[in-house]
Amino acid sequence: MKLKNWVLWLCVVVLLAGEFFLFSANRQKDAALVQLREAKQEAGQLRAQLDQLKNSSVATLSAENARLRAENQSLTQKFSQLQNENNRLRGVNQQLTQQLQTSHDAAQQQQEQLQQIQTENQQANTAPEPSAEQLLSAVTQLNTCINNLRQIDAAKQQWALENDKTADAIPPAQDLLPYLSNMVFPVCPSGGTYTINAVGVPPTCSVSGHVLPQ
Repeated sequence: MKLKNWVLWLCVVVLLAGEFFLFSANRQKDAALVQLREAKQEAGQLRAQLDQLKNSSVATLSAENARLRAENQSLTQKFSQLQNENNRLRGVNQQLTQQLQTSHDAAQQQQEQLQQIQTENQQANTAPEPSAEQLLSAVTQLNTCINNLRQIDAAKQQWALENDKTADAIPPAQDLLPYLSNMVFPVCPSGGTYTINAVGVPPTCSVSGHVLPQ
């Protein structure tokens, strides 16, 4: 009888121990499930944050790329404008250099002419005054030379008319002989040299002042 009671109590103890272990296992299971849910929630939050960070990074990179591209395009346009401005300034500099050289040459030429005029004035001041006979001879020579120039011009116009020549044609002296007095080409009494010139241009003499009146 006592043995049965001991066995009964032993079974009760074993049953209670099993219940206790089962209860502990269930609680551990519930705790593990809670931790698993929390881990899943945390993993979901981390995944959402990661996706948000990725999207934010992509958007930021896209915006930065667009900004850099716009800056690059702006810099390219500015560089092109600066290059065009540099070329324009270089052309202006070359033009100013040429103008400066031209002005320098003109100033030098004027200086030379001024020196020549001063020299001629000095020579004129130191030269003896011409006599009345010399003045009369100079006037006679001038009139003779102008008369010769008229003959040459008339012969040139007659030559052009008969030979159907244009105003830019230049006749040889030999061709004008038939239209001159005694078929002799006139000579300047002051030792000057005649230039026939074109038909539309009056003949000239190398002596200063010996010019056909207009």
